[in-house]
Amino acid sequence: MWSIIQHGLLIALVALLVIAAVGDIRRYTIPNMLCIAVAALALPYWVAASLAQAQPLLPLLGIQLGVALLVFAGFVLLFALGAMGGGDVKLIAALTLWVPAARVLEMLFLVALVGGVLALALIIIRKLRGDASRDVPYGVAIAAGGIGVVLQPIVNFWALQQLAL
Repeated sequence: MWSIIQHGLLIALVALLVIAAVGDIRRYTIPNMLCIAVAALALPYWVAASLAQAQPLLPLLGIQLGVALLVFAGFVLLFALGAMGGGDVKLIAALTLWVPAARVLEMLFLVALVGGVLALALIIIRKLRGDASRDVPYGVAIAAGGIGVVLQPIVNFWALQQLAL
């Protein structure tokens, strides 16, 4: 039962990330309440995960919080350099609360890869249109990288369920 709750929360996270990506495309902003919702839902997710796997919760939460703070600090530096918006920084830090510490570098790699492709595509499109805008809706890359990492357990869970049938 706890794994079903855990997977339901992951689906809610995916929905929030899609909302963040679409909003960032439309308005180039990610609302604070969306970042707060992503961060707030991480706690029930880890409670369900620890109960599903019969693991102690406190060391797990401490590790997650520490990794999220490191990611936040790194992205605050990018914000200070003008390379990223404040909503992007808050969203990636909130998302990091969900991703197991061992998979955070994988998520950051996916975010960087999608962000690079997105930036390149926007440069080409804007050159063709004569648009001088330099903004990149990086929430799209953050959402894509996060979804790529967090969907894997759901896909594996349902694939195993289908094999059991």
